[in-house]
Amino acid sequence: MTVARPLAHQAAAAWVQGLAQGNRVTAFEQAATFVLPFRGHRLHVRRGGQGPALFLIHGFPTSGRDWRGVWPALARTHELFALDMLGFGASAKPRVFEYSIASSADQWVALAEATGVREVAVIAHDYGDTVAQELLARQREGALGFRITSVVFLNGGLFPESTRPLRIQRLLAGLLGPLLVRFVREARFKASLQRICAQPWPEGELDEAWQALIRAGGKAVMPKLLRYIAERREHRARWVGALQQAGVPVALINGIEDPISGAGIVARWRELLPGSRVVELPGVGHYPQVEVPEQVIEALDSFRSLTPGRF
Repeated sequence: MTVARPLAHQAAAAWVQGLAQGNRVTAFEQAATFVLPFRGHRLHVRRGGQGPALFLIHGFPTSGRDWRGVWPALARTHELFALDMLGFGASAKPRVFEYSIASSADQWVALAEATGVREVAVIAHDYGDTVAQELLARQREGALGFRITSVVFLNGGLFPESTRPLRIQRLLAGLLGPLLVRFVREARFKASLQRICAQPWPEGELDEAWQALIRAGGKAVMPKLLRYIAERREHRARWVGALQQAGVPVALINGIEDPISGAGIVARWRELLPGSRVVELPGVGHYPQVEVPEQVIEALDSFRSLTPGRF
């Protein structure tokens, strides 16, 4: 991650000053938001901070709100962009749309074009990991209109052979998904999110995640979004190749208690990307940036100390 000035003292000061949950949320909520048109639909974007550009790419089934715990520390050194991709959060959720990893990557390209971003670091999570892999693949092909300087991946299905989707994900991605999604209820949704985490979600955030999901009929598009599971298998060579031949620093921060993409992903990462940077977070599950935001900031700082001027 390209930085304007060292984050270590900034982040430490923020946490020492007692950036409690409420203050972190306030900093996130006070950031500017705007609507980005995309193929006739509306994308919700949050923007804040000063410094080099940093894209924060969220996962399934949540939204850019996942980044609010790390937002204040990152905003001290970067201009942050958190886009709710189509079908997620506060963005449009059209029922008639070809949802895919490629179309999600196109949305970040549209954001870069609209905001004049020419160089950007990326932090990605879950579904967002695969979007970042696609962007790296395009950069390797010379087909990206901006330059990615580095990517930090949080828990996600980087290697499909080492990923274990939840049973409900597999069912909703199947032929009966459009029928079964009608039976997704708030209590089950919250229980599923908490089950893949080793630390409790901050108070109120599961409620907000549910409200973001059901906004604008969001449940109905879940089966279409979940096609990404099959896409990961179909395009494995392209997306794993993009990691192995990224040409820019890549690193992994992983909550190893994650039942979907925890320790197995770490082992495969070390096998396929020997010598690359990894931070394992014991006692942390699928959402490190939600469960232990301060540890994520510390991990990012450790990458910068290893690669001055990058992470």
